[in-house]
Amino acid sequence: MGDMYAVELSLDLRATVPSAVVDELEWHLGTATGTGAGRAEGTADAPAEELTGPDDVFPLLAERGPAARIGGLLVGELHRTDCGWALTARQEVHAECLSDLGPVLEQLARHSSTEGVIGQIRFYEDHVPELLINESGTLVRMSLKADGIGAGPAYMPV
Repeated sequence: MGDMYAVELSLDLRATVPSAVVDELEWHLGTATGTGAGRAEGTADAPAEELTGPDDVFPLLAERGPAARIGGLLVGELHRTDCGWALTARQEVHAECLSDLGPVLEQLARHSSTEGVIGQIRFYEDHVPELLINESGTLVRMSLKADGIGAGPAYMPV
């Protein structure tokens, strides 16, 4: 349990997001009513490259209730809106699962109508997160640590 990361997401998805992507996201949130990840290739309106879900993948955003390491609550909500979908999630993700989370985050950025910051990831013992930024459908990760890597201070001291 010592290799946990706090993952927080807050973004909107366009109305044109393929239903297979919404299904997979619902599967990861633990709210799927259908088959979710691992659906057969050629599912209506979903290109094969949009689908993931190897047999060893499990829902990454499905935990609910008190967080074990990061404080507060673990949540995950996806709601239909007039313009598409609204997603908010706050989860504890083990380091071994980050490689499974990466493609999900990239897919969310690709279909997001939210430009700029869409979330953050932080090792549970760190004070400073790494931002998840959507730049025209591409996921960009930006470190905020003051060790010379990533972004600098938000203001210049006087």
